[in-house]
Amino acid sequence: MMDWTDKHCRHLHRLLSRRALLYTEMVTTGALIHGDVQRHLRFGEAEHPVALQLGGSEPADLAHCARLGAQWGYDEINLNCGCPSERVQRGAFGACLMNEPQLVADCVKAMVDVVDIPVTVKHRIGIDQSQDYGFVRDFVGTVADAGCRVFIVHARNAWLKGLSPKENREIPPLRYEVAARLKKDFPRLTISINGGFQTDAAVQEQLALVDGVMVGREAYHNPWWLARWDELFFAAAPSQLTREQVEEEMVAYMEQEAATHGTHWYAIARHMLGLRHGLPGARRWRQAWSDHRLKHLPARDVMTIARSKPPISDSLAH
Repeated sequence: MMDWTDKHCRHLHRLLSRRALLYTEMVTTGALIHGDVQRHLRFGEAEHPVALQLGGSEPADLAHCARLGAQWGYDEINLNCGCPSERVQRGAFGACLMNEPQLVADCVKAMVDVVDIPVTVKHRIGIDQSQDYGFVRDFVGTVADAGCRVFIVHARNAWLKGLSPKENREIPPLRYEVAARLKKDFPRLTISINGGFQTDAAVQEQLALVDGVMVGREAYHNPWWLARWDELFFAAAPSQLTREQVEEEMVAYMEQEAATHGTHWYAIARHMLGLRHGLPGARRWRQAWSDHRLKHLPARDVMTIARSKPPISDSLAH
């Protein structure tokens, strides 16, 4: 979810669910060690609980970045061992780390030793086309011995050659049964599952077998789905906000971000384009919020245009 689940996206998601655990986009150790720490780690108090997802393979670097995450107030540090992109492979981290379970264990141990918050791992169920269950079982066992108690299992193999990241989310078959088998073999560990979930029924089916479900792209493209989660999955009161009220809250947030950090509303609005997914008029509403010709207008004026019934006219756009 790089370039997707930034702080602005998470602010939207938190308006819809108070209980779901949110994750940052993957932040590499190099970006934190050599880049702008505030830009990568800044987040709002309303986002809790929120986990910082790190990409890296050097134990000392990961320990340094985990310590930064804890200092900035994150609730969890997550090590990405699932991203299959060639750019990530060139950095020797992501899914290719599954081939080096002892190195991952060393990375986890280095982080566990310096923070008091949970250190978790997100990984695939295999590499390339091998379907050997023993591979992922031994990976989880080795990393668990280093102090990791929570594993998020993306229930597809990662094909390191020949497939794009998008194809790696679609072509390798989903094998949910592998996560359920891991839970049986490691009953004391927390096992969550990720991959292809789009309905309440599919999530509930998995919650009978494992401890949690991670939802990525469907939550991004159809964020209103989150509005039911607190009631359905956490036995808590659901969000009382309507879609219109969520939009108004986001506009207020855009105004605050512009005033305090100089962030243009256009960089924030892209994350809420799915808010009216499936509703009449959603396409025209989405077009207004994504129309570059309106970038010179205040966000509140764009909301008025997006909600208006006549088509967007050139006179309003200039």
